Amino acid sequence: MKNDYKGILLTTAGAACWGLSGSMGEYLFDVQRMDSQWLVPIRLGLSGIILLIYCMFKYKKQTFRPWRSFQSAMYMLLYGVAGVSLCQFLYFLTIQLSTAAVGTILQDLAPIFILIVACIVAKRWPKINEIGSIVLAIAGVFLLTTHGNIEHMSVSKEAILAGIGSAFCVMIYNVLAPKITFDLPVIIAQGWSFLLGGIFGSLVFRPWHIHYMPNIYGIGGIAFVVLVGNICAFTFYISGVKRIGPQKAILYSFAEPITAAIISTVVLGNPFTIFDVIGFLLIFIMLWLITFTEKNND
Repeated sequence: MKNDYKGILLTTAGAACWGLSGSMGEYLFDVQRMDSQWLVPIRLGLSGIILLIYCMFKYKKQTFRPWRSFQSAMYMLLYGVAGVSLCQFLYFLTIQLSTAAVGTILQDLAPIFILIVACIVAKRWPKINEIGSIVLAIAGVFLLTTHGNIEHMSVSKEAILAGIGSAFCVMIYNVLAPKITFDLPVIIAQGWSFLLGGIFGSLVFRPWHIHYMPNIYGIGGIAFVVLVGNICAFTFYISGVKRIGPQKAILYSFAEPITAAIISTVVLGNPFTIFDVIGFLLIFIMLWLITFTEKNND
């Protein structure tokens, strides 16, 4: 039970760090005019280098354990590139195309994908309350993106697709995290996943071709998203996943959209309408329904 409380605290703290990082990302895109294709590879690469240097001093040869076999290497590549890295790019792309609040709430559709995977693995159909949670999630996203008017999209189609894609990637790294970290310190897994993401993102987006030079505030923002949004957020969150499992951990990520919505509205001055409130509530009810389902299954 004590381990559960610690896992809950870690996942909540990690999610709150993501919310803070998302709001900082919105500032960097809107005010500092950065591009997600420039920021994300640099952010991931720096985070990976910092963590792996630390791991080499603390864990020495154990740092290279993910590459000890073909299977563990494949898990690490899938976790690092398709999970953590692609999630980061799509999440920041969503923020660049909309707001931090929209980016985080769309990413919170991840439990639906985790639920689908759980049903496929268990070879069963979704239960009534699980189907209800999916309907609530769709209704919540509809209100957030259209504000009740289907002819007027308050969020672009590109942002919606990127946000849903980031949620799918969240499912990937939540499902793979226990397989990777059961005999490996979380910080080593995160270091390699960030470095892989930085290399992959650099090869795809070639940020050196994007002619941008940040000022002192931009550099401070980059440092913030590296330290808080990557190193602290992922290390806390995946440590929590290791303790309480992916299906429980994802439920406590509610701290991310709440944090992002508060900062986005109060600090960045983005409007927060009654449709946004109802959309948020529907998605939180969806999270509660999935929690209730899992307790019954347990």
